[in-house]
Amino acid sequence: MTFPDPTPHPIDHVHLRARSDDIALIDRAGSWTFAELERAVAAAAGWLATQGLAPGDRVASWLPKTRAACVLPLAVPRAGFVHVPVNPLLRRAQVAHILADSGARLLVTQSTRAGTLEPGDVPDRCAVVEEECLPARGGAEFSAGPSSADPNMLAAILYTSGSTGRPKGVMLSHANLWLGAVSVAGYLELVPADRVLGVLPLSFDYGQNQLFSSWYAGASVAPLDYLAAKDVVRAVERVGATTLAGVPPLWVQLLEGHWPDTVAAGLRRLTNSGGALTLRLVRGLRARFPAARIYAMYGLTEAFRSTWLDPALIDAHPDAIGRAIPFAEVMAVRPDGTRAAAGEPGELVHAGPLVAQGYWRDPERTAQRFRPAPAWSEQGGTAVWSGDTVAQGADGLFRFVGRDDEMIKSAGNRISPAEVEEVIVRGGEASEAVAVGIADDRLGQAIAVMLAGKATGEPSLRARLRGELPSFMQPMRYEWRDELPRNANGKLDRAAIAAALREPAA
Repeated sequence: MTFPDPTPHPIDHVHLRARSDDIALIDRAGSWTFAELERAVAAAAGWLATQGLAPGDRVASWLPKTRAACVLPLAVPRAGFVHVPVNPLLRRAQVAHILADSGARLLVTQSTRAGTLEPGDVPDRCAVVEEECLPARGGAEFSAGPSSADPNMLAAILYTSGSTGRPKGVMLSHANLWLGAVSVAGYLELVPADRVLGVLPLSFDYGQNQLFSSWYAGASVAPLDYLAAKDVVRAVERVGATTLAGVPPLWVQLLEGHWPDTVAAGLRRLTNSGGALTLRLVRGLRARFPAARIYAMYGLTEAFRSTWLDPALIDAHPDAIGRAIPFAEVMAVRPDGTRAAAGEPGELVHAGPLVAQGYWRDPERTAQRFRPAPAWSEQGGTAVWSGDTVAQGADGLFRFVGRDDEMIKSAGNRISPAEVEEVIVRGGEASEAVAVGIADDRLGQAIAVMLAGKATGEPSLRARLRGELPSFMQPMRYEWRDELPRNANGKLDRAAIAAALREPAA
């Protein structure tokens, strides 16, 4: 694996290495070459520079995956401003919070979306413009050449989904974004012939990086807003996609869909983050997409991504999240700050140049999460203390244990929800499961689970679990749903599920 240019550059340069006549973007309207993409970026940046904004002002976008939504992540930083992408699935109250918290001076959106906002939702000094105002293909009137920004300057603020309270903005520099693109393009071995189907929100670091890493490699991106699994299947066939990224709930849906053999065989690369792949999912993906390499990854917005698992290892180690990605140092750290021994659980701490600059205008939460790396760290500096518990085996691979605030403490035992969930879905009675601890006078906490599936499968599930889990890991409450709640990024909304399970049973 080689990285031709590991030195950080302004993020708007990320597509400039590609051949100008290669295809950069594919949608239902046709395609753009890299030369056309550059003209669009230059024109949009030039137009933004005429809007009376000061350097460093925040420009928000609230859009589906239109061409403008793909251009703005490059055009806004090129113009000297900070991009704030807003998830198009969010509703007005969440959008209003992000606009106010970021101090946005400009919102680029659509009239239908702007019409849902109420008086007071948009800050007084924030102008609202429709995406049609952006020059689409460039021209003589507006044009801005590649920026010469300091790579350490702030380029974007990505807001978390808000499943555990109000969204908080993670501050990302040009260097954060650039090195993330270089790293992912390298270990995924993306090449110009690849066509990447972009189904994830562009406000999600995983989705935005698909643009940057693909364009860094000279590959094409086909952004897609979809309603059902069949839409994804059709898009894979329509664009000849070689690469598809998803989160576990999406894989569950896709495996339930109908895939013509020739379409499934065209996928060469599947990447997963936002939740662990279960053994059942790995086997299902392997059977459905026999030509695809499956990349399991772990990430957090505060450091973009921490680990990846070589696809050659996933069958033998489906429970592993892998090793540190290029440019990252990942450690398992004991509560006293020393290195955890092989196989010993410790907090995942991430150091290196992918670490974000903190939370926007939130020094208190920044101080809690962004702290000096352990004294024995190789890269040192500020690290992200993730709050996640991992163990690094003698084989060098990290394995996820659970979030400290999600660990279930029952009868003196610390129980990983992920371990319970994996055993539950292994048998097929439920397609998805979330386990949480609920108050119990005798145990301290008892295990409750919410499951996707039919309650008629509960007797056989209970019988199987009695043989596969020790007594202290047996769930005491089961709640069945046709579908489990999800947040705006498509991840399981664990906070909402936990709140529902902690309500008294009906």
